[in-house]
Amino acid sequence: MTTHTFGTRISVEQVEEGHTLAPKFDDQGLIVCVTTAADTGDVLMVGYMNAEALAKTIETGEAHYYSRSRKVLWHKGATSGLTQKVVDLRIDDDQDAVWLKVAVAGSGASCHVGFMSCFYRSVPTGGPLAGAIDALKYRETEKTFDPKAVYGDAPNPTKL
Repeated sequence: MTTHTFGTRISVEQVEEGHTLAPKFDDQGLIVCVTTAADTGDVLMVGYMNAEALAKTIETGEAHYYSRSRKVLWHKGATSGLTQKVVDLRIDDDQDAVWLKVAVAGSGASCHVGFMSCFYRSVPTGGPLAGAIDALKYRETEKTFDPKAVYGDAPNPTKL
């Protein structure tokens, strides 16, 4: 059983410059988590953790998140085999955001769509918004795995 007791937030100085892990979860009990590839620094994904997910990540050394759409704890890679081994876990100055540097098993992909990163498209800037609406540019040209082969015909976990 995972215990998830973190330090109490006493003062700004203690939170920002102390040695106590005292994360600030939002009103839904979540904290944002940016995940990057340890070897390249590329942003792989942005997810959320509740206290249990953060505690399990610390305890196991593998990334766990909280799925807002499914409302469940989610061990990244449990289904696909593309687990994320934590190389470094950092918390920001006011302890309301987490940054994971990870090594990804298998193909190294972190996106359920099959791309290496969830950030596989860019949006043009410096012009009218109307020009950007239908102008997403793919930065990754090939998927690293076939999501249907890994997940079957399960519905996309992202709610529209």
